[in-house]
Amino acid sequence: MKPPPFQYEDPETLDDVLSILASGRDDPLVLAGGQSLIPMLNLRLARPGRLVDVNRVSELDHVDERDGTLHIGALTRQRALERSPLVAARAPLLAKAIAHVGHPAIRVRGTIGGSLAHADPAAEVPVACVALDAVAVVRSAGRGTRRIPARELFLTHFTTALEPDELLCEIEVPADPPRAGSAFVEFARRHGDFALGGAAARVTLAADGSCAGVDLALLGAAPTPMLASDAAARLVGRVIDDDAAAAAARAAVTDASPPDDRHASAEYRRRVIATTVERALRLAAGRARA
Repeated sequence: MKPPPFQYEDPETLDDVLSILASGRDDPLVLAGGQSLIPMLNLRLARPGRLVDVNRVSELDHVDERDGTLHIGALTRQRALERSPLVAARAPLLAKAIAHVGHPAIRVRGTIGGSLAHADPAAEVPVACVALDAVAVVRSAGRGTRRIPARELFLTHFTTALEPDELLCEIEVPADPPRAGSAFVEFARRHGDFALGGAAARVTLAADGSCAGVDLALLGAAPTPMLASDAAARLVGRVIDDDAAAAAARAAVTDASPPDDRHASAEYRRRVIATTVERALRLAAGRARA
């Protein structure tokens, strides 16, 4: 199929983008990497009257560290983050999650901001950002800048807290603390397919080797990335061995509500997610000890 007709805008500055969005004329929609939006246009699932291409807005493409926090421009390509030594050293969970996104050709075009704004509950980047307690920095021409924690950004399927005149400009990712290890585990029928379930985990150890803290988020377990806070809290003060990881995995899926569709039943997905949680916790704890 072909997309519906639309007006095309190709601004070069952030101010120009915000001005177009503020006008609200023709229901503008932002195009970044286009790996999700273009298929939606072709299937007529999205029908913007105006498409705002931000690919020439260079100020949205950067990765740097300031005061222990990674600042990542929303237009930064997923492949660049996957290969970034800075991301690998300071927030390795993000790099691990991005490596599971589709195929290299998709990651070369896809952007971190586009994935977050798309808000697919089966996508890897939103789950990783929730686990890492990242913050989305958004701007509008009228209200200026506001910061939205990733854990509050996603409202339901494909819906975020962004207002129509706001643009996601940057993602702030706190660098890992000392003695932290992370893992991202998902299950898909074929590499590159949408996952049936998954888990992102970061484990921080105390000096005595016991668990000082766990950040755990589930993929495909709910209409949004699901933070498994209660299951993570059970591990604090304990040594994360196989039994502890298995018990936490069972607790993590207690409140899960995965979809029930032709790809897999809800119960099967729940078992898959529990298995990925257990594996992710064991891997993350092992890396923290290394």
